[in-house]
Amino acid sequence: MTSNPVDFISHHLDDKSVRRYKIIACEILFREISYCAAQTNSVIDTIFLPKGLHDVGEVKMAARIQQEIDSVDITKYQAILLGYALCNNGIRGLSANIPLVVPRAHDCITLLLGSRSRYDEYFNARPGTYFKSTGWIERDSSSLSNDSSVISQLGMNKTYDEYVRQYGEENAKYLMETMGDWLRNYSRLAYIDMKIGNFEKYRELVKTDAQKMGFGYEELEGSTGLLQRLLDGDWSDDDFLVVKPGQKIAAVYDGRIVTVEEGRNR
Repeated sequence: MTSNPVDFISHHLDDKSVRRYKIIACEILFREISYCAAQTNSVIDTIFLPKGLHDVGEVKMAARIQQEIDSVDITKYQAILLGYALCNNGIRGLSANIPLVVPRAHDCITLLLGSRSRYDEYFNARPGTYFKSTGWIERDSSSLSNDSSVISQLGMNKTYDEYVRQYGEENAKYLMETMGDWLRNYSRLAYIDMKIGNFEKYRELVKTDAQKMGFGYEELEGSTGLLQRLLDGDWSDDDFLVVKPGQKIAAVYDGRIVTVEEGRNR
């Protein structure tokens, strides 16, 4: 009697030699991670969390990601992958009951450029650059409109007229200038072209924004190489941290960026 073909296929998919990973990632990387998931031989299940987590502070961000980690059925996967960088310590303290893997990177620009060395080389040559990608354009939102953001919690998300009514005109001008002061650290917009689809409209949008702001403009070719290796299970110690059960992520102020410390899982 011939076996049911569906049962035959399912049997092979249940084979432990097939790599199965759950990835929890920032929605900024939605297109790039989806592309890499389509290329890998690993079986990948994805969870994308809102970009706004970066605005709520380290403690709340880590708690939200940990909640997703704890909800994973660990009997189905060999590891949990994080599509995050250190992100202002937003992944510090995270732990899991199966291996937890994270790239060694300060922020997602390294993930979009493909390596720390490439990011460092560009940053050192062109400081004052603000980067944009499809994800940053499509998913970006102001922390002023996020009621959970640190800025909103401090009451700094008001309009100029509201500040005038509450604090007077001089104080209102000072507050608005202070909140807009971050722009003084930048002089260039750079569009990262990941070569995934045709997004000429986004390139032109960033170019137009640069002109309006009086900034320089540059285009960079991105790379999915680092993200692809994350999903492929190709985790060199130079580029990835593998956190074992019973350990948690810690920040370190050297080239490693992240390390582990012993501690009970949350």
